[in-house]
Amino acid sequence: MKAFTDFINTLNGFMWGPVMLALLVGTGIFLSFRSGFIQFRKFGLIMKETVGKLFSKTEVKEGSLSPVQAMTTALAGTVGTGNIAGVTGAIALGGPGAVFWMWISALFGMCTKFTEVTLSVRFRQKNDKGDWVGGPMYYIKNGLGKKWKWLGTLFALFAMIAAFGIGNMTQVNTIATSVGTIFTAFNPAMQASLPKIYLIIGIIIAILTALVLFGGLQRIGATTEKLVPVMAIVYIVTALVVIFTHVTVLGSVFHDIFVGAFNPRALGGGLAGTVIMQAMKAGIGRGVFSNEAGLGSAPIAHAAADTDHPIRQGFFGAFEVFADTIVICTMTALAVLASGKAVGFYGKTAGTDLTIQAFSTTFGSKLSAIIIATCIAMFAFSTVLSWALYGTRCAEFLFKSTKVIKPYQIVFILFIVVGATMELDLAWTVADTLNAMMAIPNLIAILALSPEVIRLMKDFFSDRPKLTTENLQSWAQEEGGIENVHTKEKLS
Repeated sequence: MKAFTDFINTLNGFMWGPVMLALLVGTGIFLSFRSGFIQFRKFGLIMKETVGKLFSKTEVKEGSLSPVQAMTTALAGTVGTGNIAGVTGAIALGGPGAVFWMWISALFGMCTKFTEVTLSVRFRQKNDKGDWVGGPMYYIKNGLGKKWKWLGTLFALFAMIAAFGIGNMTQVNTIATSVGTIFTAFNPAMQASLPKIYLIIGIIIAILTALVLFGGLQRIGATTEKLVPVMAIVYIVTALVVIFTHVTVLGSVFHDIFVGAFNPRALGGGLAGTVIMQAMKAGIGRGVFSNEAGLGSAPIAHAAADTDHPIRQGFFGAFEVFADTIVICTMTALAVLASGKAVGFYGKTAGTDLTIQAFSTTFGSKLSAIIIATCIAMFAFSTVLSWALYGTRCAEFLFKSTKVIKPYQIVFILFIVVGATMELDLAWTVADTLNAMMAIPNLIAILALSPEVIRLMKDFFSDRPKLTTENLQSWAQEEGGIENVHTKEKLS
């Protein structure tokens, strides 16, 4: 077991090393140039098409989600513990400068996810239940052709297994331990009862998850549509209260962020030994982990959107990264840095403990524990729902049948109870490694298919009649199947 653990730790260090981070950010930079920096050039339109439609009611076809539901389902998978514990961990290891590099990764990641989501809708297909299904495995198979299907199979295999770790056990374990801090904050003697408390929490989450999953795709979408805005607003508002109670130091906080990005040692103290590469790796790594741009998971949810054009749903992908990292992660970073509590953690490991200490400067330790535990519970539960969908879709692709859906969901729910009651350090590492392995086939596909995204952009922004998802599918079937679309020139 020790040899296996050492191997996994070494593999994880390599997979999330400078090469992978350079590939992820480099892909975002390449796609940004290729698209004419659409995330900046069309930022107003992106906001209009996303935020402007958050509260609009649209009739959704059976087997689909509304564009907003697809986005909130994807956001449910990205807005998670990384927005709280991941950000503080990056600051502790890389200093305030890590926040700057987190922003950089997000700004280019907006274009990466825009591309992923656009391709997911472009090359999706209907399953035998009549639901839209898509994601990297489908745009590899249907976009690159059948000879590349093995690459899509690899992605689906990695994602299906990763769902049990990063999207299930680790999330539930975080909920259980966070709620446990509330009990011990009010009564330290409850420490001995924590194993029983964790088991009860696991059972409750398993029941709630079953109620949502067994209701099908549209119940997942309806749940995330209500849960995600509430949890985001609660966290942002409480973080803003912390920030404004320390508003006088915000100037020095931004000074430290920009100075620390290029010269961490200039800030002294616990950052004396920190170099730029350390700050970059911490910020970019945690940013990618949080918004998942390039990993390929979120496009699986977006593929179910009832939309009239792939580019229109792509805007939701770009907004998703903006909301996750530029907004929510920044709230955590500013609250932690403004509170002054980060200084004592520089050069060490940190997680929710640092966030709780930061919030306690405004709300007190007990109320802070309740706030953070509540937010983490909502964030992590929504992540469980999204990854259940991702894992199901990947299993369906691998086994070529919707009959696998129910057995997979049952096993997934059982693992929730397991996750709540176990030590999961190794599970975190394995899941984190699989996340990185998912990125490789996905990055290959989006780079190879980027010309198709540019063509779709030209169509969307032209004055000609728009190509809709429906007539794309109809044309594909007339020409001998969707897998042949990429070889035809008639559409252009």
